[in-house]
Amino acid sequence: MCGGNETNIDTVETVMKKQFDSPNAPLKVAPVTIVNDFAVAGWLQGDRGGRALLQKQHGGWVITVCAGDGLRDTKVLESTGMSPYVAKQLAAEVIRAESKLSDETRKRFASFEGFMRVDGATNHGHGAHHAD
Repeated sequence: MCGGNETNIDTVETVMKKQFDSPNAPLKVAPVTIVNDFAVAGWLQGDRGGRALLQKQHGGWVITVCAGDGLRDTKVLESTGMSPYVAKQLAAEVIRAESKLSDETRKRFASFEGFMRVDGATNHGHGAHHAD
């Protein structure tokens, strides 16, 4: 992972949990894959799951997209504005990191329907897709 040190991984997890964790529906975030200023984080909450694309902006991580398997696809990642090189590297790293997980976990990540762009400043409506 380029730039994927433990501090960044912990920060991505904290951003995700701050936004979507709740006492009745704890959010589990893993794996977190980081390449340059982009990260893909797999998440599970209750019987749901998905992936989030985060981008480092102004020194902090911001959730920009929630999706399922699309965030493992180079062309989809390119459509979010990252360079083809970074998109290819990130997709490969996500696939590699997730290969260590159970089939059930990967199926839950894939179960997120659609491709939802998220405004990092106003994410309130998005939480409904994570919480039960």
